[in-house]
Formats: sequence, C-alpha cells, structure tokens
Amino acid sequence: MTQQHPITPPPELLNQWEDVWFDGRYSRLNFDVLIPEVFQAGADQELEACCALMDEWGLDGEDLMQCRRPKPPSLKEQALQALNDAIEMADYVPPEGICSDQADIIRRALESIPDPS
Repeated sequence: MTQQHPITPPPELLNQWEDVWFDGRYSRLNFDVLIPEVFQAGADQELEACCALMDEWGLDGEDLMQCRRPKPPSLKEQALQALNDAIEMADYVPPEGICSDQADIIRRALESIPDPS
C-alpha cells in the first residue's frame, strides 16, 4: 500500500470533486470553481499543519491563523470606514457635502452599536 501524503484532502471532499468531474456535471464553469476549491483546501490544510507545529513548539499557532486567514470586517467596521471615506471626500466638494455635525452623529451612532462576538 502506498503511503498517502500528509496534506491530502479528506475522502468526502475527494468524492464530492469526483462526482462533479465524472457524472456529467463537468463544464468549464464547474472546472473554474473546482480548481480554486482544490487549491484552497490544500492551502487550508497546510496552514492548519503549520499552526499545529507552532503549537507543539510552544508558539501560538492562532496568531499565524489570524494573519493568514483574517476575518472580514464587521458591518459596523465597514460603515465606520465608509463614513471616514465620505468625510475625506467631503473635503473636496462644495459645502453641501457631509457636514461635521452630521458626521459626528453618524459616527456616535455607529460606535454605540455593540461589536459582534
């Protein structure tokens, strides 16, 4: 029996990919979706293996995970960034742009929203 490489997709995922490939659902579109999924699965497994090794060495593998797979900004963070961008753009438009009083009200309202856990 040949030894499997340590970074090998689980059998369930391989079966899913084989089904897409062999049962007539194969098309260029499926292929364009399938290949990135395969690469992502391999990259995820490699990252998990690196994090586990760091943990064994007494380092915090979670730090590496946070750096390599950051969580997308929350809606609140996106709204605050959009407000900051709008304020910056308002500096380049006539006075009918966002005024600082309105921006302050919007910012306080957004900041009062609790962050998701």
